[in-house]
Amino acid sequence: MEYEISEIPPLSSSELSLVEMHSLLNILSVLGIELELIGLRLAKNSRLLATSIDSFKHIVTCLSDPARALEFATHVGAQEQRVLAEIEAARVRHETPETMAKFRDSLENITSVFRILEVRANEVLARTRQPDAWVEFALEELRRDFREVFAAIEKNSHGRYRIIYNLARQQPADYYVDFVIESFDGRTASLPVIFKDVMRDLVANARKYTKPGGSIQLGLYETNDELRFVVQDTGCGIPPDEIQTVAHFGRRGSNVQAVRTMGGGFGLTKAFLVAKRFGGRMWIRSELNQGTRITITLPRPVAK
Repeated sequence: MEYEISEIPPLSSSELSLVEMHSLLNILSVLGIELELIGLRLAKNSRLLATSIDSFKHIVTCLSDPARALEFATHVGAQEQRVLAEIEAARVRHETPETMAKFRDSLENITSVFRILEVRANEVLARTRQPDAWVEFALEELRRDFREVFAAIEKNSHGRYRIIYNLARQQPADYYVDFVIESFDGRTASLPVIFKDVMRDLVANARKYTKPGGSIQLGLYETNDELRFVVQDTGCGIPPDEIQTVAHFGRRGSNVQAVRTMGGGFGLTKAFLVAKRFGGRMWIRSELNQGTRITITLPRPVAK
């Protein structure tokens, strides 16, 4: 059965800020884990880069304050330089021929994650200037963006799984992904900039709550009247009596409490709030141990 999510409890201003900055929160969590991994690889010490690790933890606490969050988004480049300087100092002190290869792999991954953080920070700043703007994207650009999202997800697994796009190539430790992006004109699609955040969050959730060997399908379609997005997985599903409350702030299904996450449980909250903000609707269909399907529609803005 499919349920429409039509209401959630009101959020405080700090909660709203965390939802707005959710994409930054996720990336900061990834960076913190990568920094701990570098410490372990260089010196078997997860706190080797404590200054950078603690700075990220402090930034996460600042994300509940809109002004401080925007200040961080404006100065991501400076933060990156400080982190890389601490990493280099640690490398000089601790690198050995035995640790060199794994260290280089981690450093490459951190650099890649910082590039993603820059993109997300620029998106936050752009939508702060024009919060309700719809932006036209070439379909190929959107497809490329999501290929990059999946590539980053795979890279951050450090070989624990692969993400593949050909069902015939799927092995037990692979995720099969099928995604289609189309529009009525076949060339471009318009969407609110923040909606890219929503799509990425829901895709990340689908991966997170689906075991390797499963599949994730997503589709975006723009008609003359509306934008429609659907993501469907073969994951653990949501308990039936929790479907209508799982989008509440910080809420997760009771069957996934042991799953390690790098977010704050805001993905569905953000999806609902964005849909509501732009006059849209959101539905969830889920079955335990079978998977979940989330559908969002947004009416296209009327041309002035």
